[in-house]
Amino acid sequence: MFLKFLDKLDRKYGKWAIRNLMIYISAGNLAVFVLSFMFPSLPNYLALIPSLVLKGQVWRLITFIFIPPDTSILFILFAVYFYYMIGNTLEHEWGSFRLNAYYFVGMLATIIAAFITGGTYGLHLNLSLFLAFAYLYPNYEILLFFILPVKIKYLAWLNLALIGFTVLTGSLQLKAAAIVSLANYLLFFGDDMIRRIKMRRTSYYNRKNYFKQIEEGRRANERNLRK
Repeated sequence: MFLKFLDKLDRKYGKWAIRNLMIYISAGNLAVFVLSFMFPSLPNYLALIPSLVLKGQVWRLITFIFIPPDTSILFILFAVYFYYMIGNTLEHEWGSFRLNAYYFVGMLATIIAAFITGGTYGLHLNLSLFLAFAYLYPNYEILLFFILPVKIKYLAWLNLALIGFTVLTGSLQLKAAAIVSLANYLLFFGDDMIRRIKMRRTSYYNRKNYFKQIEEGRRANERNLRK
């Protein structure tokens, strides 16, 4: 239902979509990472902090998506390239408008969660992109630790397990972050997942009934032979 509505919006407003969205986001992450060496407090001025947004620092509603993970330069380069590749692939699969909608819905969910809990979020947007990619390309292989080839679906299941554990055991802020990371993923893929589950269930019962009929036929033949 939601995707049909999105297709209507795409036909009407698709020309306004931001093309190559992940190029801008990836470039922004790299720029903030480099500038942070000269201005170490820069990420603090970009983070999504609701109390400061309410004081007029409205740029934080957008700039939080450009804050890179706080880690080594090698990992930064890998992460930025990896998520650029994922986003670019999704854009080719969906088109620019749907990728924009997916990402911006995630941003909106993040902002709402931040204002409800008072927390700061951002990295889960990349996780939702990762889950979308894994759903569409489950057998795509990446090199874990640059050595071990692993199908992306297994990493997605691991992430989902960690999200579930966080929802069960984490603080309110962590629970909100975990739920938000799935918000746009479920919105975009929920109908298809339910449809697949129903198809598998139907297929299971069809097979079960088929073998049941075969077994009943075999027993009927045995009874006839005894007669």
